[in-house]
Amino acid sequence: MNVRTIKVSKVRPGDCTLTEFLDTYITELHEDTVIAIAAKIVSMCENRAVPMTGIEKNDLVKQHSAYYLPREDNPYNVTLSIAHNLLVAAGGIDESNADGNYILWPADLQASVNYIRDYLTKKFGLKHLGVVMTDSTTRPFQWGTTGLGIAHSGFAALKSYIGTTDIFGREMMFQNNNIANGLAAAAVLLMGEGSEQTPLAVIEDVSFVEFQPRNPSTEELAKLHISIDEDIYSPLLKNTPWKKGDLAE
Repeated sequence: MNVRTIKVSKVRPGDCTLTEFLDTYITELHEDTVIAIAAKIVSMCENRAVPMTGIEKNDLVKQHSAYYLPREDNPYNVTLSIAHNLLVAAGGIDESNADGNYILWPADLQASVNYIRDYLTKKFGLKHLGVVMTDSTTRPFQWGTTGLGIAHSGFAALKSYIGTTDIFGREMMFQNNNIANGLAAAAVLLMGEGSEQTPLAVIEDVSFVEFQPRNPSTEELAKLHISIDEDIYSPLLKNTPWKKGDLAE
């Protein structure tokens, strides 16, 4: 696998449209390539920003989460939340590299990533192009962040090993390899988290990726998520005193 990042100029909310951004910084693409793009840059292009003055972040988190825990309960004053079937900090809302704004996730994660794939495949005459939108997350009991794929298109996000056997003939019962998250983790490692200004990565030589010349179906997207009752972390999640956010069903 080969990953290279693309350096961009400073982008502020509303500076350019997503199409203009892609035209400026992606000038050549080849078949069987995956583009990783940071959710924040998509949000900037979609003007998904709220000035920090005049609004409380707690209110924004409640609006953009299905469930959340009050930030005063956290040792770092961070709100832990569930948003778009993901366990993330503050409903995905970020303040870094935001020029005095709260940056929200794109309004429709899947629609945004579908648009990027559709636009680039038509522009460069490609059949097999994958796109993964990235953000960062943490893991319990470990310092540091790793990349997370929050939306994808153009490839199968999961590789199932269920029903196959390991090297000693033991049948595998639960194993699914999350290709989208693996690609996101590799890309974000090189894209960085600070002032690098590299929110784009081109990932090539990915023989393990099963490309699909289309956007993912509703059924495929549904298979990516696990109900709280079936989740391996169910005992923790079900017994956590979550508060309902505005996105709760």
